[in-house]
Order: sequence, then structure tokens, then C-alpha cells
Amino acid sequence: MKVNTRRSGFSIMKSLIVLVKPLTFVMILGILLGVLGFLCAIFLTITGGYGIIKGLYTIGNISIPGNIVILDSLFSGNLFASLILMAVARGILHYGEQYCNHYIAFRILAIIRHKVFAVLRKLCPAKLEGKEKGNLIAIITGDIELLEVFFAHTISPIAIAFITSLIMVIFIGMQHPLAGLISLLAYLSVGIALPLWNGSRSVDAGMNFRNNVGELNNFVINSMYGVDEILQYNQGKVRLNEMNERLLRLSDTQKKLSIFEGSQRSATNLFIQLFSWVMFFSMLVLYRAESISFPQMLIATLAMMSSFGPTVALSSLSNNLNQTLACGERVLSLLEEEPAVNEVSGEENIQFNGAKLEQVNFSYDIELILDNVSLDIKKGQVLGIHGVSGSGKSTLLKLLMRFWDVNTGKIFISKKNIKNINTDNLREMTGYVTQDTIMFRGSIADNIRVAKQNATMEEIQNAARKASIHNFITSLPKGYETFHKLF
Repeated sequence: MKVNTRRSGFSIMKSLIVLVKPLTFVMILGILLGVLGFLCAIFLTITGGYGIIKGLYTIGNISIPGNIVILDSLFSGNLFASLILMAVARGILHYGEQYCNHYIAFRILAIIRHKVFAVLRKLCPAKLEGKEKGNLIAIITGDIELLEVFFAHTISPIAIAFITSLIMVIFIGMQHPLAGLISLLAYLSVGIALPLWNGSRSVDAGMNFRNNVGELNNFVINSMYGVDEILQYNQGKVRLNEMNERLLRLSDTQKKLSIFEGSQRSATNLFIQLFSWVMFFSMLVLYRAESISFPQMLIATLAMMSSFGPTVALSSLSNNLNQTLACGERVLSLLEEEPAVNEVSGEENIQFNGAKLEQVNFSYDIELILDNVSLDIKKGQVLGIHGVSGSGKSTLLKLLMRFWDVNTGKIFISKKNIKNINTDNLREMTGYVTQDTIMFRGSIADNIRVAKQNATMEEIQNAARKASIHNFITSLPKGYETFHKLF
């Protein structure tokens, strides 16, 4: 199902985030654990730097400046124990964060699958007829699976990066306001500017890749359905060459995405190095001007260099986010698809006592198929309808089953307008064998049971008798016992 109208990435993310509402508490817990985990990792380096400062000042018998006395009060006498505690806590907190995020992701994926299959039930058969089956399969399998990246590795990291960066800007700013400003610019550049830049470059490639995957799936499935015809008309090489061409186009798009990913990582590393050196030299200038102390210079620089973890994680999201948002666009478009007809319920059920069409007109888009057709079908009557291909024979049957509604005119069953008959009641009164009949793996009984999973064997055999296949199978001569067992 190729998406023709595109919505913005922000709009897609907003629509997907709404699905997290039932799991808000778990999301908040995951964000809290993530922030604490990153702070433990960051302050491991800062604490190590503080240990060096304390050792140097102790050897020189110099008191530690009051502007970093907060660190002295936290770690005095317990420096080594603090390092061990933060290292262990980092691992535990990171595990907790990942557990919460993946719990949310897989719970929501289950919800999305339930919603998608519910929509497919409403859309079929009319809205799904003629749709690319491979593309639909790609949506309900690969596209939904890729949304795990969004729910497990996007929402929480954005919040974690924002909160952690804000805390670090305040902490670094306590050493000197200029240091806080430099850190703020660094986090904005690495965590926001670079992802937006990379996202704007690769947005089309991400959507093209997902559409190409769906088209390739559809091509393979159609080839499997038509394998007899392909072999019969000696088109195997032609079909294989076309498949190879599609694979090459998909590979080219994937290469483009890889190039975008590589350039984004290079730019991220370049910005990290650039801002780290800017911080160091700025603090060095301030130290020489005696505007800050040596501990402040060292702590500000170490804090800057060790605190890019959350923003780097955020920056790396853009590598997969475009594909993820493309999947979100395709899934949301399917969920928003309106059925061709709405199901009816709550009416009194009826028994079939004949059907009637009065001046029915119907067209597919602008192509007129049925023009002022009237027909009276008596109960018990066997009626054959013939005509050239495309004259509307199948369409007439589908209108009687209300796969579509007529453009003008009316259809009655038992003198009741078909639009006012309960959908379940209508399906019970009608049977329809399509031109593209598919037998599922299993017995004939299993195939008959598809529409009613709890059907008894007596009901299955009655259905087979109505379809005139029960007598045929049971009357086969000796040697065909295998067919008898298919029930």
C-alpha cells in the first residue's frame, strides 16, 4: 500500500506517542532510570577528575576551592566506594531503562497488530480487492516490527537526552557561565541540529526503501501464485531478471541510507571533538586570566567530554528514524483507511425470500459498470448471468453481497433494503466463490471451517452437500480412500 500523501515526521511521532498513554507510568520510570544511569556514567569521569584534583591539592597541602566544595562533601573519604557504586548502578539502571522501554514497545506492537487486523476485517473485501498483497504483508510484518525502534529507542532517549543535558548545563554552568553556554550549544548541535540535518537528507530514501520492500514482497508473492503460468509460457528468466532489477534498486536505496548514516556519524564525532576543544581552550583562557581555578577548568572540561552519551544516542536515532517514520506513515495510513461500506447491526434478522434490483447504477471511480440495471430474483430460482468480460457480472454479485453500495438505485432482499440488513445476517444468506480461489494447507474440512472455526463436523458436511462436493467425494470408487479422509 503505497502512501501518496505525506505527513510530517512530527505529526507521525505525535500520532504514535498517543498509543503510549496506557503505559505512561512505565515510560516515566524508564526515563527516570535512563537519566540516573547516564548521570552515573558521566560522574564516574568527573569523580575520577575530582580524585586527581584532591590528590594534587593534598600533596601540595592546598585546600580545595570552595566552588567545588559540593563534590568534596559528596565524596570526602568515600571516593573509591563512590566510583564502585556508580559503576554498578550504571549497569543496573541501564538494564532497568531498557527493560521498561522494550516492555512498552512489545506491548504497543501487540496493540497495533490488533488494531491493524481489526481494520483489515472492516476494509475487506471491497477496499482490499486489487491491493498489492505483498505490500500489505510488509505492513503487518516488517513495518510494525520496525516501529519497535520508535517505541523502545526514540521516545525515552529524547526525554533522557533533554533532562540529562539540562542537568549538565546547570552543573557545568556552575563552574563558569561561559562553560554552561558552550555545553548548551554543544548539546543543541549534536542532539538536535545534526539529527534534523541528517533526517532532512534521508527522509525520501527511507520512504522509498520501505515502499520498495513492499513492492518486492508483492512481486515475489504474485510470482509464486503464477508459477504454473510462468513455467507454461517459459517466462522464468524474464521474471527472474525483473526480480534482480528490483533487488538492485532496493540495494541502491540501502546504499544511500548507509552513506547518510556514515556521514552523520562522522559529523557527530567532528562536532564532539570541536566542542570539547572549544571548552578546553575557553577554560584555559579563563584560568590564565584567573577568572576560574584549575579544578573548575578540569571539571568543566571533563564534564563536557563525558556527557555526550545521551545526545549521541539521540543523534544516532536519525539513521533509522526515517525508515521507522516511513513505517509509521504506512501503518497509520492503513489504520485511517475508511471501509467502502459500514457494517450494519441491531436490525431484526430476516430469511431469504427473493432479491430485487431497481434501476441500479454503479461505477468504479469514473468507469461506469452497471447502467440502470433492474432484476427480480425469485426464491428457489436458478439464474445464470452471462456477458463479455468486464460487463459487470461479478460486480452485480458483489453488490448483492454489499461489498460496495450502489451509486444510485436500490437493492432489496426479502423486500428489505440491503443497506438496512444486518451484515452477519446478509452473510449467512449468501455464498460467494471468487474467481481467485485459494485452498489452504490442510483438509477440505479445515478449508470449509475457515469462516466458522467452531463448526461441527455435521455443519461442515452439510456445507459440503450444499456445495455438491460431499456426494462426489464419498462416491469415489475403491482406491480413492484418501479423499474420504479429507473430511
